[in-house]
Amino acid sequence: MKADPKRVLTGAHYLDGDHAAAEGALAAGCTFVAGYPITPSTEVVERMAERFPGVGGIFIQMEDELGSMAAVVGATWGGSKSMTVTSGPGFSLMMENIGLACMMEAPCVVVDVQRGGPSTGLPTLPGQADMMQAKWGSHGDYELVALSPNSPQEAFWVLIKAFNLSERFRVPVLVMMDECVGHMTEKVVIPEADQIELYPRRYTELPPEKYLPFKPEKDLVPQMIKAGDGYKIHVTGLTHDERGYPVMTWEAQEKLVRRLVEKIRLFKDELVDIEEEQTEGADVVVFSYGISSRVSIPAIQKARKEGIKVGYLRPIIVWPFPEKKIYELAQKIKGFVVVEMNYGQMVLEVERATKGKTKTILVPHGGGWVHEPEDIYKAIKEAAK
Repeated sequence: MKADPKRVLTGAHYLDGDHAAAEGALAAGCTFVAGYPITPSTEVVERMAERFPGVGGIFIQMEDELGSMAAVVGATWGGSKSMTVTSGPGFSLMMENIGLACMMEAPCVVVDVQRGGPSTGLPTLPGQADMMQAKWGSHGDYELVALSPNSPQEAFWVLIKAFNLSERFRVPVLVMMDECVGHMTEKVVIPEADQIELYPRRYTELPPEKYLPFKPEKDLVPQMIKAGDGYKIHVTGLTHDERGYPVMTWEAQEKLVRRLVEKIRLFKDELVDIEEEQTEGADVVVFSYGISSRVSIPAIQKARKEGIKVGYLRPIIVWPFPEKKIYELAQKIKGFVVVEMNYGQMVLEVERATKGKTKTILVPHGGGWVHEPEDIYKAIKEAAK
């Protein structure tokens, strides 16, 4: 299905990443946002609150982030395309109900505009230290999808993709921005609505007497209904059967949780979205994401001028991790250089995926500012030895 022209602000604009993300969410059909203001993500919900009255949608400022995420799950089951937006401390508070959304298979989007932490840390300055929390933050076994844009233009498209993937797999999809991308202002071109493809909600056509809310289709994803359509359903955070009724046995746990995990893992090869440049024949590959990927470019260019063969790999979908691609490259190159604004998170995944076939050098940064390109250049030279 195509986007609604009334919701798409077609044309060339000068937007920061937060506002571009809001326009992407509107184009994707988002009709409900619940959130609690927190820097540096507040501009996303400010723009949604401003634009919703003209295009149809509801914004609620909640009492906190726990309530925000709970409202998003409820609105989704009520038929809305739902989203919340936050940063570090708020992201931590949302974790229990992100797990609830996984268990209730509620498609929704969570935007985390990362700042320096831990705790309240650096509210107005950048960080990239929530990346492993995105994967492992809630309790129990589950799988979800996370993306990371590196520009306002990409933030627009990533939000559309996030909503589409959330509907496709009935999972929360996380958008891991950082303060620099959120507050960076650049040209953003928004296409005509008929150029934006949307994945529709998987509503059932079965009559109420035959419908089971958690009976999977062939791809392990069940069909949905929305409250008020005449279906009697039960949804819960407890382990449940295909009817949604709680069942406290290991057999029910095995059947349900294995499916929640497998519905993403079976399609991990489909869920690869990377930007790749000059990796063929490279001796060194720089792996980075978000604003750190852009800071890496001057260092890569300097190394290439000196004759070092340097490739560039940027995951746009960060979870599931593109491990096959990393392993493929690891067998051909002298080393990876991983540039991220933390003291070592995604680098652990790079090391795991190489399976010892090559070395991995981390260029860490505690947040609050971006890397010095010279530090990245030195790491490239070290990896090339």
